[in-house]
Amino acid sequence: MKTIEDYNFEGKKALIRVDFNVPLNDKQEITDENRIQAAVPTIKKVLNDGGSAILMSHLGRPKNGPEDKFSLKHLVGRLKEIFDTEVEFASDCIGSEAEEKAENLKPGQILLLENLRFHDEETKGDSQFAKSLSKLGDIWVMDAFGTAHRAHASTAVIAQFFDKKACGYVMKAELENAEKVLSKADKPYTAIMGGAKISDKILIIERLLDKVDNMIIGGGMSYTFFKAMGGTIGNSLVEEDKLDLAKELIQKAKEKNVNLELPFDSVCADNFSNDANIEIMQNGHIKQGWMGLDIGPQAREVFSKIIKDSKTILWNGPMGVFEMKNFSKGTFAIAEAVVEATKEGAFSLIGGGDSAAAVNSLGFGDDVSYVSTGGGALLEYMEGKTLPGVAALNS
Repeated sequence: MKTIEDYNFEGKKALIRVDFNVPLNDKQEITDENRIQAAVPTIKKVLNDGGSAILMSHLGRPKNGPEDKFSLKHLVGRLKEIFDTEVEFASDCIGSEAEEKAENLKPGQILLLENLRFHDEETKGDSQFAKSLSKLGDIWVMDAFGTAHRAHASTAVIAQFFDKKACGYVMKAELENAEKVLSKADKPYTAIMGGAKISDKILIIERLLDKVDNMIIGGGMSYTFFKAMGGTIGNSLVEEDKLDLAKELIQKAKEKNVNLELPFDSVCADNFSNDANIEIMQNGHIKQGWMGLDIGPQAREVFSKIIKDSKTILWNGPMGVFEMKNFSKGTFAIAEAVVEATKEGAFSLIGGGDSAAAVNSLGFGDDVSYVSTGGGALLEYMEGKTLPGVAALNS
């Protein structure tokens, strides 16, 4: 696979698939620009070589063609500030305007194309649409790891129309860091799995049981395990159709000598609300009418000690409903333990999605080894699936 380092972009137009799917508030202002910042080194490499950058991305999930709230034009002002250069905007990602603006782009300049998903052909992986996009640049650079698990026109299908293609710095870092926890992990190796559902994490849990020393389970998915073991969970979240699977995972962990660590206690509430009445209860003994919304103080202590004693840490999914202040202590404690372990020399990978949001919102983003921008793409890669956006770079 060629990387962006393998090319000199002098006099070339790089068509870069970035992931600028950033949240905007009701004033169309960016509220979290981590994904934009992640792409800066790739874009700067092209500009510094003496090339020009044509950026294509999606934003949100528009249903019926163009919608102002999903327009990438809202990013132009911020991009000008970041790169301190002229940023042109094309009101469509294909067609005469885009082609003309791309043709006239000077070295050191940036052209941002309108939202790819204003065309259904993007998500359908339409080859004619991909061919139209390909007319805009000389070299295709894939740097949107977060969409690499989708066989979309701009993330995979487009590759066939380029002799020169490369992965950008985001893609390169994502793949290298995923490989560290998949095949180069120092022991003790701890995986922390949180979030609501076992069904979202089955494949990765099964694969990691062959690699890890400790598997910590927290968040909503833990109550399915407790119910499977015959405990009472009150009104806590449960996947009734996954009870047998939970038993199987417990058995597999035993057979592979993996320490499967479930939380001893929970912060329980009598309502799904930050203002609910709260009580600490032992898991497996949660009273009727109550629900577990965070790991409890004993679980925080046990989990933190395991994490601090680890040399490799993979964390995917929060320990509770961390968006509510009264149920954020578990996720915060895990984040602190991961940071402490990292300071002591451990390698820590935060696996996208909610766990990345939690680590960044708590201000720990720079204190761990790597925060993935990939979410679902990282999970699928770690499950052993072929990602179309990665395969396209190898073709």
